Amino acid sequence: MYGLTVFNSGRGPERFRRGAAIAVAAERAGFDAVWTGELYNRSATIPMANLAAATERVRIGSNIAYGVGRSPLVWAAEARDLDELSGGRIILGLGNGTPTMMRNWHSVSGESPAARMEELVEVLRKLWRLHEGPVDHDGLFYTVHLRPTAETPPPIQERLPIWTAGVNPKMIRVAGKVSDGLVGHPMFTPDYLDAVVRPELAAGASAAGRDPSEITLMGILMCAVDDDEDQARRRLAYAIAQYAPSKVYARIFAALGGPEVQQRILDAIRERDEAAMIAAVPDPVIDAIGVACTPADLAKRVEAHAVGYDHLNLAAPVWGLSPEEAEAATLAILDNALPGGGAATSSDEGLPPGGGAATSGGDGLPAGGNTATGPDGGR
Repeated sequence: MYGLTVFNSGRGPERFRRGAAIAVAAERAGFDAVWTGELYNRSATIPMANLAAATERVRIGSNIAYGVGRSPLVWAAEARDLDELSGGRIILGLGNGTPTMMRNWHSVSGESPAARMEELVEVLRKLWRLHEGPVDHDGLFYTVHLRPTAETPPPIQERLPIWTAGVNPKMIRVAGKVSDGLVGHPMFTPDYLDAVVRPELAAGASAAGRDPSEITLMGILMCAVDDDEDQARRRLAYAIAQYAPSKVYARIFAALGGPEVQQRILDAIRERDEAAMIAAVPDPVIDAIGVACTPADLAKRVEAHAVGYDHLNLAAPVWGLSPEEAEAATLAILDNALPGGGAATSSDEGLPPGGGAATSGGDGLPAGGNTATGPDGGR
């Protein structure tokens, strides 16, 4: 199963029209889901409503929304509205962001993110059954005592699909214990899946008496598409380097060639040397993490990376791109990614056909100033 992260341009109503057009084109092309994330200046739930209203078949997911960004009650209420609007097609993908983001963006402690997420899922499960009666919960992070004063209709989906994000063992175990799916990370590699993700997911499932096969394993694949393959590789290397400053990803960088890879990238970032930063990402790392190729080669490259995942979400590496360039990069994936060719293209929805996404730097490097959210919406 394949999904597409929707990055689009436009301002005002045009922004939502363009996002909806991409979702409709993805649905007609044969994608199984469309995804949208959130950051400090965009929500996930309002774009989800826009995508749900425009489509009929595809699943509509958040990749990711910040679990700490809303109270459990507001999360459950918004999820019920989205469930009804979509006819039971939403997937609630939740993550915490980094501990610094939790503190500085959401005004909550960055401590115990895994325990916080586990409890949030527990409370959301109770609130999803509000139509059955009062909800009482006294926990470490959340307190809810709610007695409905009016009739509450049941949601369309009997069980709200909640997929939680995880990079390191504790968060992955949470998905195994309480979630319906694990939202993987763009930095995951096959080796990391085998060494860390699958064992920890199984351990969490075992602790809860669950079968690991019940948990959907979702991958996020960054796809850089350009008629010039070397330029596509540079764009993907630039995206990979964006994760180096966070300690959250140290384990992954270590598995990709040792901590010296991460250190070389950090040194280049401190010197504000983009060329050195890109050069610090080795070719084997680029190929292990994502896809950088011409449009004609994209489908077979994507198919190779899909092995081992239940659902593979395709996303443009948008760091350093303007919204217009991020949209072009998304359309290049939409028009070329599905094995066997999609049944429709972006041009069928009045959007420009996808091709090689132009970079904003005159030398072929992505220009600075990240104006689009990364593929995972922040962790």
